[in-house]
Amino acid sequence: MHCFTLAQDQHIAHLVLSRPEALNTMGPVFWRELDEVLTQIHKAGTARALVISSTGKHFSAGMSLDTFGGAITMDDHSPEGRAAMFDALSELQATFTKLETLRIPVIVALQGGCIGGAVDMVTACCIRYATADTFFCIQEINIGMVADVGTLQRLPKLIPLAVVKELAYTGRRLSAQKALGYGLVNEVFDTAEACLAAAMQCAKEIAAKPPVAIWGTKQVIHYTRDHSTEDSLKQMGWVQGAIWSNAHVREAVTAMKEKRVGNFPGLTELKAFGEA
Repeated sequence: MHCFTLAQDQHIAHLVLSRPEALNTMGPVFWRELDEVLTQIHKAGTARALVISSTGKHFSAGMSLDTFGGAITMDDHSPEGRAAMFDALSELQATFTKLETLRIPVIVALQGGCIGGAVDMVTACCIRYATADTFFCIQEINIGMVADVGTLQRLPKLIPLAVVKELAYTGRRLSAQKALGYGLVNEVFDTAEACLAAAMQCAKEIAAKPPVAIWGTKQVIHYTRDHSTEDSLKQMGWVQGAIWSNAHVREAVTAMKEKRVGNFPGLTELKAFGEA
């Protein structure tokens, strides 16, 4: 991969944005590689948590500006061309949505700038840790466009609506400390090393739980976010009825009593119908 490195150890996948010289910007190769690696992790079922971190001064400066200069043609001269924008945009949105629908939790460790498309990306993650110098910026408004890959849809469910409007209308920066106060980030650290260590520790704790119970928990939380309490309680019953395991509960309780890590089966590898 050109834009990332991927490693896996003790059921924790670690994806690192690895183009600090380009501020880890998001061009066509970025999108293609991210989509491929998320699909790979999702299907394999061997990882129980995914940690995403970055390199260099900034987590990511967002969409590469040269993308708009030719890498992706945006034809606004005809209804056919404008209709094609919808399909092209849907592909980008679907890639970040894979972070949200991944079978395992996604934890992101941030440093420096989280700008434009990077905000779209991290709002689709489960848990966000940041360094003290981290800042968030809905940069799209500063270059004459509407943020369109998830920020305006997910951020209002994470922080107060009035704050989202202020950031989206002005393009101002949101500091790590303010983001912590609003609940956008879980914790702020002095250094990138400490931030990543916290993300890895969280992933380690998640990986020690029954993977199917973590899967069910993620399903229920995301469903509840977008549905009524009554509908969500019904969905909770369906999920619990589908994945309940007396054996897992006994093993979890026994492991706690014996002060050891529980022994649980991993998620089943996924294969498309045509691959069977």
